Amino acid sequence: MEEELKSLIKVWVYAIISISYCYYLPPRIKSGFPRLLSIFPVLALFLALPLFFSSVHISLITAFSLTWLANFKLILFSFDKGPLIPLPANLSRFFCFTCFPIKSQQNPKAQNHLPKLVFGIKVAIFGVILHLYGYRQNLSPTLLVGLYFVHLYLEIEIIIAFIKVVVFIFLGCDLEPQSNKPYLATSLQDFWGRRWNLMVPAILRPAVYAPMRRVSERRMSSGWALFPGILAAFTVSGLVHELMYFYVTRETPTWEVTLFFVLHGVCTAAELAVKKKTTVMQRWRLSPTLSRLFTVGFVFVTSCWLFTPQLVRNGVMERYTYEALLFVDFVKHKLFTLLGIFTTTSAI
Repeated sequence: MEEELKSLIKVWVYAIISISYCYYLPPRIKSGFPRLLSIFPVLALFLALPLFFSSVHISLITAFSLTWLANFKLILFSFDKGPLIPLPANLSRFFCFTCFPIKSQQNPKAQNHLPKLVFGIKVAIFGVILHLYGYRQNLSPTLLVGLYFVHLYLEIEIIIAFIKVVVFIFLGCDLEPQSNKPYLATSLQDFWGRRWNLMVPAILRPAVYAPMRRVSERRMSSGWALFPGILAAFTVSGLVHELMYFYVTRETPTWEVTLFFVLHGVCTAAELAVKKKTTVMQRWRLSPTLSRLFTVGFVFVTSCWLFTPQLVRNGVMERYTYEALLFVDFVKHKLFTLLGIFTTTSAI
């Protein structure tokens, strides 16, 4: 743990220095490939920094913040596009907007009481899942994979909720939404575009989908040019996920996760093509309940087939859950220690 903390400090010092350079120097360089060339060393460094860690959680968080978000945002920044344009007013805001999924608007709307109740329910379910891991030897492999998925979803939601409070206090900004009830998706387009991991499509649309669509429109009608854009976005997402897998497994890529995203890209494109056929849609329109069942079922089955096997084979999910349990025990120990000190002080 001590070595991981030292590595964490070192990595984020490198990140702060690199992003400071990107804030002060590249904006003085002409946008386009000259500016992209000026920040290329930073992009290469951000690809390497997650390799400093052995912890699954820290590797993934660093990779998502620097390798994914920061690198794509800086590439868009090179061409005067994306969330870093116009240039934030100061370095601290530029750093936060680069590394984290933060909206630039001020004074986000106050939350009502329902999300607080939902958050409490999510925390309770998360606790139950952690407890069930103690009986994993009695659980079927399919049920265990299902628990991993729910664990991942809930953990991200809980972390995002805490970060959201910190960002609001210090910057007066709001985080981009992470997800929007993905279990209610009625189609793959709905699942990937409007419900699951919304920070990723928010980056891939301007960075991959839009340029590919513009290129495709030179050779085909605008109505069909979206399909190469969709396939390109899903393929790039698959390759980046393959890189994420490498950070935590340190094994040669098997390309299963890339195939998973290519498959979903093809199926999403086919789904949109069918939707263009109005007569077919009117004849075969499913009820929302069946649509949700088929969509979530397809995502779950293909995930068990292509998305999770590499992680299970390399023991990543075991390490991931172990780290979560270790952190919970650490928090419990600290709370009991503080409670003991408070009780002793009160007695005196």
